[in-house]
Amino acid sequence: MTQEPEKIRVYHYYDLIMVVFVTVLILSNIASSAKIVDWGVSLFGLPLAFDAGTLLFPISYIFGDILTEVYGFRRSRRVIWVGFAALAFSSLILALIRVLPGEAAWQEYAGQGAYDAILGGMSTGGIVIASLVAYLVGEFSNSVTLAKIKVKTSGRFLWLRTISSTLIGQGFDTLIFVTIATLLGVFPWVIWGSLVVSNYIFKVGIEALMTPATYLVVSKLKQAESEDYYDHDTSFNFFAMH
Repeated sequence: MTQEPEKIRVYHYYDLIMVVFVTVLILSNIASSAKIVDWGVSLFGLPLAFDAGTLLFPISYIFGDILTEVYGFRRSRRVIWVGFAALAFSSLILALIRVLPGEAAWQEYAGQGAYDAILGGMSTGGIVIASLVAYLVGEFSNSVTLAKIKVKTSGRFLWLRTISSTLIGQGFDTLIFVTIATLLGVFPWVIWGSLVVSNYIFKVGIEALMTPATYLVVSKLKQAESEDYYDHDTSFNFFAMH
């Protein structure tokens, strides 16, 4: 008697969330390279300046929380690796554009210096290495933390696992990103402390403020997908592809 093949689950919104996640990830990294924002606010004398990508990047963590909460770590891991590949590819394309010869009129009104100043970080070693390493460590630690707390709490206290996972994931991400980028000359050491503190506070603050929206999206998705995954027997091997 032949065994029937395992039925593959079809989700309505998984691919859409993946696309939005990757889009936000790439835009936030371009913004990080393009501008440092300073609203003139200080904390204990430390200016709360931050790279512009901070405005967008926390949203990718919210999507990461939603993916793990609804679909489980295994499917979230797949999205994290897709995001990694997309980020690496976008950096490669921007690096290729950087070395191509510029047209004369473009050199007049913009020039190679403008390209290097705005997109140079995204197309050279500093931002690329910092982003890729920080992204992987931060996203995976965020996803694993949320999945394990969900099992421990039997699915209660969503706010506890979203905020706890963000505290850990964003902590790793911010420290690694700013430190590597500074070591490689993207940011000056004089603003290292300011960038770490302000980025971390801002990212965690956005996650906390977005908790009601996260609750709403998670609830609607679980109903729409008929899924509420618990990672009881999941392998948390980061490098597995399935």
